[in-house]
Amino acid sequence: MRTVGDGDRPGLEALWQMFRHDLSEFDRSRPLPDGSFGRERLRAALVEPDREALLIVHEERVTGFALVRGLLGPCRVMSGFFVVRTARRTGVGAGAAHRLTAAHPGPWEIPFQEDNTAAGRFWRRVARRAAPGRWTEERRPVPGRPDLPPDTWIRLTVVGSPGDRRP
Repeated sequence: MRTVGDGDRPGLEALWQMFRHDLSEFDRSRPLPDGSFGRERLRAALVEPDREALLIVHEERVTGFALVRGLLGPCRVMSGFFVVRTARRTGVGAGAAHRLTAAHPGPWEIPFQEDNTAAGRFWRRVARRAAPGRWTEERRPVPGRPDLPPDTWIRLTVVGSPGDRRP
């Protein structure tokens, strides 16, 4: 994994569109008139001081991204995580998630849509490995979207060592 640099932004924006397209099945979002999905959360990840945007790289190719917020607070939140379809179920995403959580030990929250069964299996597997016996889940309403079912939020505490600080 590597931090997103200025030259990486066009590629990250393209991955964001794939991510938002995948999520549209669960959050019922639609593209804007120009055919793209909104980028507000992505832009915040690139400029806010308590956020981080990382590219997932496998075999020297970008295969996804991770967005984290809350780096300056008591709890980190996985605000976006995406792996291209050809790299799913290969261990690339799980490896990236484990490196990222280990780089920021302590409390984490990871939200996902319960209807997205693949995401649920993935994040529960990550939680079991990253924080054995130190994770829970709860349902929370989606802010401003009473028409959607509540999201599932996994809460975990990652115990790390000083050598685990790089994603």
